[in-house]
Formats: sequence, C-alpha cells, structure tokens
Amino acid sequence: MSDSPSRLDLLRFLERVQVGDLERTRSWIATEEKRLAAEAARLPPVPPPDWLIEHGIGVGRTPVRVHVGSCWDTRSRCMPADRDAARRALADGVEACTHCRPDTALGVLD
Repeated sequence: MSDSPSRLDLLRFLERVQVGDLERTRSWIATEEKRLAAEAARLPPVPPPDWLIEHGIGVGRTPVRVHVGSCWDTRSRCMPADRDAARRALADGVEACTHCRPDTALGVLD
C-alpha cells in the first residue's frame, strides 16, 4: 500500500485551503466596507448643485429641461450649471421642469 495521499484526499485538502482563503477575503471585504462607511459618516454629504440642465438622448444631446439642483425629477443625463447658464437655457427656450419650477426661482417667466 502506498503512503501517498489519494487524489481525493488532495482535492479535499485544496478545498479546505480555498475555503479558508475565501473566508479571509470576505473578512477583508467586511473590514473595508466598515471603514468606508465610517469615513462616509464623518464627511458631510456633497450638496447638490444649485441648477441642473437635463440633456436629451443621442448624438447632439441638446438641453431639454432645466431643474433646481434639489429637484426629485432629475435623471442621469443632468449636468450641473451655474445661475447664468440656467437663465440662458431658459431664455433660449429650454423647458423648465414643471415640478421644481426653476423659471420661478430664477425670476424668468414666460
């Protein structure tokens, strides 16, 4: 009889090593998640921009709507804008959001 371990014994040993590695990696991930959460809790949230300009879909991506920065009806196609850019967009005929009414807040009414 041979003193060397069987192929099955070797595979089970490899499995134990890999499970240990996986548990160690998961522990590192949990530690890093806790660290990031604690860091995020210390930092104040980034304030929203004062104004947003929503752009359309496609090649030209022209402006389609202006929003107040804190509007709940914004989409991922919004870009931050300063007061002058928002006023210019409204003056150029870009639609004002009907929910947050940036035209009222900027004093630009049709």
